[in-house]
Amino acid sequence: MKISVVVTGRSYHATSQLPDELDLPDGANVDDALQLLDAQLGDDQLPASCLVAVAGKHLGTLAKHAAATLADGDELTLIAPVAGG
Repeated sequence: MKISVVVTGRSYHATSQLPDELDLPDGANVDDALQLLDAQLGDDQLPASCLVAVAGKHLGTLAKHAAATLADGDELTLIAPVAGG
């Protein structure tokens, strides 16, 4: 299955090497996609406070998010914080 990947916020420049789309096996979940992206980032990791959403539904942060099975055509959105506070 194919899902699209959108990264916004402070870390978007560090993620420019990430693909816009991931090809995952059927039944893959959010953690499977995040592990694949993490491996591709190398030393340029996204902050743990980065928000995670799938198909417009907020799941939490990279550090703590709800489990979700992905479906073909889903959009995985990662929103890195823009400012602290």
